[in-house]
Amino acid sequence: MFVSAIIPAAGSGIRMGGKIEKQFLELADKPIIAHTLLKFQKTDLINNIYLVVPPEKVEYCKTEIVKKYKISKAVEVIEGGKERQDSVYNGLSRVNPKTDIIVVHDGVRPFITEEIIKESIAEADKHGAVIVAIPEKDTVKEVSKGLIINTLNRKFLWRIQTPQVFKRNIIEKAFKKAIDEGYYGTDESSLVERAGYPVRVVKGSDFNIKITTPEELILGDAILTYLEK
Repeated sequence: MFVSAIIPAAGSGIRMGGKIEKQFLELADKPIIAHTLLKFQKTDLINNIYLVVPPEKVEYCKTEIVKKYKISKAVEVIEGGKERQDSVYNGLSRVNPKTDIIVVHDGVRPFITEEIIKESIAEADKHGAVIVAIPEKDTVKEVSKGLIINTLNRKFLWRIQTPQVFKRNIIEKAFKKAIDEGYYGTDESSLVERAGYPVRVVKGSDFNIKITTPEELILGDAILTYLEK
């Protein structure tokens, strides 16, 4: 089994509010994206890594991220597109032809574990399509124009994380259908679901946060301090 990981990290980070894209902000002694890449570097089931970044950051990432932190599995640094879906597609278009399984993981989720990555790959190998998620703990309400219009049953609600892992032929067909029909989804599994494939869920972790705001950066520092005890 040959596994390729696509790490989209091409966002502008406007929710963070600073001049530096969120993926390049430092968490302890390393940029967030370096923490993430090192998790995949250390996971023995991962063969290749494809890092997708803003076009103007390609050369920077080659020298200051991939080379500096010895991410030897990162075989290519690729220009991202306008939307996340475009960036993932750019990575998908470049993966090694030998690839059987494709793992997509947010560049700003640095606390993913090797165990979750491996479990996701094993389940995708068996079933074709898998996402990582955690059960919703809060009550969730549908709101329109400042008014509650529906209270959703949290028993059936899960908060979606990454990695999202697929057999190559499944994700390729899902992307082709989306592109042909001009459809954009918020994650890869929405494209796969839309293409008619069942998607299984692997339980993730409350630590597997996506760092997109200043508050989440503070939380990330706290998580890192706790994990390093």
